[in-house]
Amino acid sequence: MSRAPKPHGDDAAPLYLSFANNALLGALYGEHDRYLARIEQALGVSLASRGNQLAITGRPEATEKAKRAMLGLYDVLEKGLPVTAQDVDAALRMVVADEPAGNGDGVARLVADDTVITTQRRRIIPRSPAQVTYMRALQESELVFGIGPAGTGKTYLAVAVAVAMLTHGQVDRIILSRPAVEAGERLGFLPGDLREKVDPYLRPMYDALYDMMPSDRVMDRLQSGVIEIAPLAFMRGRTLSNAYVILDEAQNTSPVQMKMFLTRLGENSRMAVTGDLSQVDLPTGTRPGLSEALAVVGEVEGVSVVRFSHADVVRHRLVTALVRAYEVREREVKEP
Repeated sequence: MSRAPKPHGDDAAPLYLSFANNALLGALYGEHDRYLARIEQALGVSLASRGNQLAITGRPEATEKAKRAMLGLYDVLEKGLPVTAQDVDAALRMVVADEPAGNGDGVARLVADDTVITTQRRRIIPRSPAQVTYMRALQESELVFGIGPAGTGKTYLAVAVAVAMLTHGQVDRIILSRPAVEAGERLGFLPGDLREKVDPYLRPMYDALYDMMPSDRVMDRLQSGVIEIAPLAFMRGRTLSNAYVILDEAQNTSPVQMKMFLTRLGENSRMAVTGDLSQVDLPTGTRPGLSEALAVVGEVEGVSVVRFSHADVVRHRLVTALVRAYEVREREVKEP
């Protein structure tokens, strides 16, 4: 496998990397070298492989980023984890985000011991700098707020940490909650029992559960109550102990609902609250409970607030572009 370098006007001498395990290079470079091509495109470098050596040609700052990305991805493979196109994009986000601080250790955080979540079906690694911070907060703090746009992994990672803690006996149950039908909890007109009424609103959480646990295990734990679906309106009066509690779509809670939810926290429990303040479905003029909560918690010990931006969107690259386009459009509409 060999790729010829492409010349660049301000290129320095090529930077050479050598890899000890040739067997990993197919996975590192991707089918038909597509991962190399992705890094070339993103960083403006040329990558040429020969044997176990990789030559990186380009501007010095870009070749350094490419080097860190390649070494970080190689480290992922050495630890027995697969490398996907999403992981390549994650490595690129990390090296670009490292630039202002110049700390150079961003990609290493992809496989740090405290940022790898192991569940029954997969091992999960962070795919953006904010996800690194969020994953650590979810494991260390009793109450975590994950705030930001869709596609940043707020709910998925919260469910992943909850499943891992349940599997390892750190909590006895998982409780999933979400405002149903905007913020009004108007469930009565829907057909079926309570579970059937709220299932459509909790589908993202179900999807995450099935991604991390065998389907029969998910069903067993739902039936036994180890995993519980609890609409926000039905949380009142409860004290939730020995549980990992997740409130999704929290931007659609009222201040009263949010206060009620947060004060349900019991002994040996954790809470994760996720929401996107740009997607509020409350009546015009109503202050979201999530905004109120963020103003109240401030510097309260044991509370972590992690904010995501469009740069942390980890779905298809087109999703990132769409999020940015909508943000621009919304600003244009608001301006006189």
